[in-house]
Amino acid sequence: MSPAPQHGYPWERPLAATPDRHGTGFRVWAPEAEAVAVVHRGGSTEMRSAGYGIWEAHAPVQAGGDYRYALTGADGRVRRLPDPCSRWQPRGLRGPSRVFDATAHRWEDGGFRAKPLREAVLYELHVGAFTPQGTFAAVVPELERLARLGVTAIELMPVAEGPGERGWGYDGVYISAAHHAYGGPHALQQLVDAAHQHGIAVILDVVYNHLGASGVRAIEAFGPYFTERYKTFWGKAINYDDEDCDPVREWVLQSASGWVRDFHVDGLRVDAVHAIFDQSPRHIVAEVVQRVASAQRRAVVIAESGLNDPAVIRPPSRGGWGCHAQWADDFHHALRTLVSDEREGYYEEFGRIADLAKAMHRPFVHDGQYSRFRRRRFGAPAGDRPPEQFVVFSQNHDQVGNRALGDRLPARARRLAAFCVLLSPFVPMLFMGEEYGEPNPFQFFTDHIDKRIARATRRGRREEFAAFSAFSGEDIPDPQSAATFEASKLSRRRDPALERLYADLIQVRGTLSGEAELAGLDEQGRWLRVRRGPHEMICNFASRTRTFAVAGARIVIATAPETAKTGRELRLAPMSGVLLG
Repeated sequence: MSPAPQHGYPWERPLAATPDRHGTGFRVWAPEAEAVAVVHRGGSTEMRSAGYGIWEAHAPVQAGGDYRYALTGADGRVRRLPDPCSRWQPRGLRGPSRVFDATAHRWEDGGFRAKPLREAVLYELHVGAFTPQGTFAAVVPELERLARLGVTAIELMPVAEGPGERGWGYDGVYISAAHHAYGGPHALQQLVDAAHQHGIAVILDVVYNHLGASGVRAIEAFGPYFTERYKTFWGKAINYDDEDCDPVREWVLQSASGWVRDFHVDGLRVDAVHAIFDQSPRHIVAEVVQRVASAQRRAVVIAESGLNDPAVIRPPSRGGWGCHAQWADDFHHALRTLVSDEREGYYEEFGRIADLAKAMHRPFVHDGQYSRFRRRRFGAPAGDRPPEQFVVFSQNHDQVGNRALGDRLPARARRLAAFCVLLSPFVPMLFMGEEYGEPNPFQFFTDHIDKRIARATRRGRREEFAAFSAFSGEDIPDPQSAATFEASKLSRRRDPALERLYADLIQVRGTLSGEAELAGLDEQGRWLRVRRGPHEMICNFASRTRTFAVAGARIVIATAPETAKTGRELRLAPMSGVLLG
């Protein structure tokens, strides 16, 4: 093995294909190959070793030209494969990579500044299901409506190139390539530019804990991208701390910074950081935060964390990873069990008014006490972290789509759920369509191109819900069927009154200040009172009207039109909320 170059390790220089005036520079990590060549329309260009398994060459390939890498193994076998750092897979996983010139787009967003998290209203959407066309371009006409509603940032479910034409995106393989079915990288740049011109930021969901099984063998052919030390629920764990992990880490870090630098996205949502296994002195998520900041200092990194550990969002100076915010599932569970009375699975520990009261102050209901569901203590107190570091929701892709039938919140629960989320002190996130009462489900859909993986996905989906009494005898939708995907597209059949309520709640949200402090609760009566500065939120989760004694405060907003205040007495309808000020 050749020694390290004088100025840094070779994998620390830009990987992938970088076009210039004379062609394209190619750099790839393939430590087990005896020889590597770039195969392109003009023929084949041999690559030279730069040491530590890095191969590089300059070839007469222009932006828009297709290429593959030809890897010669010790046995003399030659395999032609796409670039692990590909930015563009116009014909999917099995097709060639294409050279992408990230500098070709003429940006018109120079004056845009994303709202800080304390002022943010997020909106999660799946590009394929959001519109009939299912493309980046088709999202653009919807931006004006979202801006009018009060949305400050759209959060795109993963767009990295994965199997087939449809899917949730969490089985992506080429982590730096914008999915061809959505329109590819140029169309993503155009969407981000358009969003910024409407005053809307773009956050991109990225998956760095595993790769889709359809691409594992192709990626493994280049080197030890995976480790046997750990296993994830979804497949092989990415190699962040085993032998030869440094180029793998750089592969992820360059991908993260590339989305921010080349596509002007305003932040990343990092999927399931609890399934990213790394015992290095600096966790890879902490390095992602740093690398993203080096590309754009105002960009944010939001973690999906199942750890209930505030270290994820503490600054490095206090021993944390430095993420700007994290999703808060406990808030959802505490709220969902009150508006729906569901109790199975991980909901079994929730359902008390006190749970939501605690979650309204800080979303970790489990912050160090014993968890019956896990049969161990879970979580840690997060009182030192400000409210704007937590993202809360009543619906999202997981909490809707991971249900057997993908059903959304029932109509009777929507108004009070929106009230609790949007008037909380945390960062609220809406799931596409909830703001107008979308009736279509959001189901789990895939498009695996490997028949074995497709069969396993179908079987696993059925087995997952076999133990749930609510779904016994139900016909679980086939995730591989195109009909399941089509059924999940937004119908845009609207409840105008609900949509007005969402807009009004978002507007009122901007007038609130202060953390949420408990003012009273009644478990048997199923009501909760919370103070936010000079305002008071009253929530009635009961199935009958409740009467509350109130001082001289006025009604600022109520979720039910029949809410009435007479003197010092307030009558609050079932499953409704009111804000007094």
